[in-house]
Amino acid sequence: MNGTLFQWLEAQLESLKEQNLYKPLVVMETPSEARITVNGKKGVINLSSNNYLGLANHPKVKEAAIRAIERWGAGAGAVRPIIGTMSLHMELERRLAAFKHVEAALVFQSGFTANAGVIPTITDAEDVILTDELNHASIIDGVRLSKAQRKIYKHLDMNALEEALKESQGAKKRLIITDGVFSMDGDVAPLKEIVELAERYDAAVMVDDAHGSGVMGGGRGTAYHYGVHERIDIQLGTLSKAVGVMGGYIAGSARLIDWLTQRARPFLFSTAQPPAVVAAVLAAIELMETDSSLTERLWENTRYWKEGLRKLGFDTGVSVTPITPVMVGDEGRAQQLQRGLFEEGVMALAIVYPTVAKGKARVRTMPSAMHSKADLDDALMAFEKVGKRLGII
Repeated sequence: MNGTLFQWLEAQLESLKEQNLYKPLVVMETPSEARITVNGKKGVINLSSNNYLGLANHPKVKEAAIRAIERWGAGAGAVRPIIGTMSLHMELERRLAAFKHVEAALVFQSGFTANAGVIPTITDAEDVILTDELNHASIIDGVRLSKAQRKIYKHLDMNALEEALKESQGAKKRLIITDGVFSMDGDVAPLKEIVELAERYDAAVMVDDAHGSGVMGGGRGTAYHYGVHERIDIQLGTLSKAVGVMGGYIAGSARLIDWLTQRARPFLFSTAQPPAVVAAVLAAIELMETDSSLTERLWENTRYWKEGLRKLGFDTGVSVTPITPVMVGDEGRAQQLQRGLFEEGVMALAIVYPTVAKGKARVRTMPSAMHSKADLDDALMAFEKVGKRLGII
């Protein structure tokens, strides 16, 4: 290996460790369930998964994947625009469009690539993108790929957004981009106000609903929750969180989807999703549409978990969704809290810079439909014990 590169890498890694920002991977040795085996430790309560509804290990979802392999094979064999599009892919996109109550949908390999695909494909140098300062990293990278001018407005500040819209008048097109549910704080974008501003100032609206999909609006997302889905131009959803499988998608007008199939580079140059993934997603959507108990249990557990943490004296920030941060501040103490919880049989990961700003470290917890009250009670006991020992409560 090149010596200069080796020394640079070594110095960078050492710097991360000195700042308490180095995070080794944790390895799960069982399916994604309420209690898991992780890093060799059995029976650990899993409070770190995005598997909100427990669909990643649902028997009907697994069965659909197995049947698809037997019928369609292990892979699609090509990118979608060549010969990688199977009738199964088309069925999924029709189903997603109907589920989201829009004209059409297009599936990508992940939510990240969906953002990288749509943002630079619908904007150019004569345009302006207006983006919330706490938007997901995939939005940030998608915006960087665009030649459009960018304006970053203060988090959820509608006055700041309106000012940015006034300043950007004269642009050919303007695109407001926001997360629906913000992944680190668990707060929700005021979509009604955003849509009203967009209509007043002739701007398009894009909502990244990765953490709203399957959670808000009966599973259809934050736009549906607020009743503004017909007034939003672009919705991004993920198939890897509440849906429990893998992938992302863009939902919107038929014209938008037609343009993306012609020019969105991640779509054009990435092999199509394997048939097993597509079939599993279809089964998961079927369950979401027919079994409301999954979402109901998720929200029941969410309320129980948040109330329990607050009674103990923990600061859970501004969250109004299942994403429940336990605010710590100091990066070192956040990692101490993670390690202490793991010793007590709870997997809840510290979130530190650059995922959140320095001094805003927290342990992010994710209650799900998989958890029993006993699971949550055991986890609360662990939080109380470790939190008191570290002086957090």
